[in-house]
Amino acid sequence: MNWKEIKVSEDNTHFLYEGKPLFNKKFLNVLKFHEPGLAPVKDETGWYHILINGTPLYPERYDRAFGFYCNRATVVKANEWFHINEKGQRVYTQNYAWAGNFQENLCTVRNHQNFYFHIDLEGNRVYSENYLYAGDFKDGYACVKCSDGLFRHINTQGKFLNEKGFLDLGVFHKGFAIAKDKKGWFHINKQGMELYSQRYLMIEPFYNGYALVTTFDNQKIIIDENGKKILNI
Repeated sequence: MNWKEIKVSEDNTHFLYEGKPLFNKKFLNVLKFHEPGLAPVKDETGWYHILINGTPLYPERYDRAFGFYCNRATVVKANEWFHINEKGQRVYTQNYAWAGNFQENLCTVRNHQNFYFHIDLEGNRVYSENYLYAGDFKDGYACVKCSDGLFRHINTQGKFLNEKGFLDLGVFHKGFAIAKDKKGWFHINKQGMELYSQRYLMIEPFYNGYALVTTFDNQKIIIDENGKKILNI
């Protein structure tokens, strides 16, 4: 049985394989299977992970458990957040107020002083800086909110990609990111330079060369990577 073909039921209480229920058991809640073939489930005893045959990976129970990413899963016990590995073992001793999912072997966490930063697969801090917020890494870069209230991009060593700061910021998608200044939203390149002079109420990342944007009078239009209007929606 290929775990990638196991589906979650519409009511999120059990699993389906080829349209038929698995394990002859229903749970209070289930999340989908992730690499290497493990899924978080909740029953009367709490949250834990199961193998593709339905057996528990470990005897421990948690207040919350999430899927595996990079062979690490976030779990919560007594309001303390941390990660376990694919054997169900705790990876590090530190507890956090919140922890994300590993992406590109790095993970954003929030400590009990409400500062964000990134850790590696062994739980070590990647850099010494504390941020007001830190997002997931994508294609080698993440968005962070600095103490001056501005968002910037950092690389996997925690260094700023450029000296540009923005009121809001998105991750890079095919070399471009969405950004916001006092005038509105727009798109930037990796140097932090605007692709065009227009500003919008809302925008989406470019999708095969075009992006959906919303003007300040709530008109939906499509623009190209030069900011040229292509058509109204």
